[in-house]
Amino acid sequence: MSLSDAIPALLVLADGSSYRGWSFGATETAIGEVVFNTGMTGYQEVLTDPSYCGQIVIFTYPELGNTGINPEDEESAKPYVKGAIARNICHKPSNWRSSQSLPNYLQQHRVPGIYGIDTRAITRKIRTVGAMNGGISTAILDEVELLEMVQAAPNMTGLNLVKEVTTPAVYEWHEATTTPWEFNSEAIAKIGETFTVVALDFGVKRNILRRLASYGCRVIVVPADTQPEEILKYNPDGIFLSNGPGDPAAVTEGITTTKALLSSQKPIFGICMGHQILGHALGAETFKLKFGHRGLNQPAGLKQRVEITSQNHSFAIDPDSLPTATVEISHLNLNDLTVAGVRHKSLPVFSVQYHPEASPGPHDADYLFEQFVIQMQATRQATSGASNA
Repeated sequence: MSLSDAIPALLVLADGSSYRGWSFGATETAIGEVVFNTGMTGYQEVLTDPSYCGQIVIFTYPELGNTGINPEDEESAKPYVKGAIARNICHKPSNWRSSQSLPNYLQQHRVPGIYGIDTRAITRKIRTVGAMNGGISTAILDEVELLEMVQAAPNMTGLNLVKEVTTPAVYEWHEATTTPWEFNSEAIAKIGETFTVVALDFGVKRNILRRLASYGCRVIVVPADTQPEEILKYNPDGIFLSNGPGDPAAVTEGITTTKALLSSQKPIFGICMGHQILGHALGAETFKLKFGHRGLNQPAGLKQRVEITSQNHSFAIDPDSLPTATVEISHLNLNDLTVAGVRHKSLPVFSVQYHPEASPGPHDADYLFEQFVIQMQATRQATSGASNA
């Protein structure tokens, strides 16, 4: 596409700064929290991750769209981002799996994008000032008018966005297991049993469900507001708390349900939003990070053990609020030493702030799915032994 054919677009941030570029998605106006992702790959997974609901994403990698779009890499049924910001855009992708171009995909789903602007400068601003609301528009090219809309939009703190992304009805996850999705086959082969897992859907990624299924789990996905007694009717071997968008403190129904499920003595595993909700259920508090963690190479660990992890979150557990008599920190983000994982000292309950399912990202933390299954196996054996005694 030549610039003579390009449609002008405007980006305005809440601090009044503005950037003029060109549209590469839908000709729409979108308002959301502007955040940045430092990954060098995986733009399709980012766009379709429900955890980005309500956000406009700056991609720091300088060229977007080279490999196009394909159905296999979607983490949900549609993109959840409000908008996308890029330096350069590829309109003619080159990849054997590609079924359409990125601009066409965003147009199809009515997601606006802007390119041809200095993404490095905007990223440096967000790092210095902090994440803030912004707006992308092809229809409103007046900075003052768009700024008024941006400043009138609610901030992320206090927003319960889970209700916008959770499943409306219970379903069981089914997907034909194919070779491209499989790894860690030796650990999977050792399991040899099937476990029923109920997953509370706060905005779950498909690859989380794939990894649970790969480890021999029958996965039943339920809406975020499902009551604990309904969850326990499935007689689950374990309970999974998924990732999701918005402020975890605002997801009061999920916190209440998780708190009630702790008394069931069943294994519980949380990822990202699920980690934060579990933290609240255990008595801790969360706070909003200045600009969050979003990328594929975030180091996490403790006691000389390090994992390179995929992360995407705006909030973190306040370590000073953790009830240390019952809960301990299992991982720290080694860039800023925020809490990246917790576990209960006596219950089979644990969570991490990062994404062990990757997609995109490294597989260093895949062992956590195995750990969850081992806990379910041990609990089943203990229950069976008590029944036979």
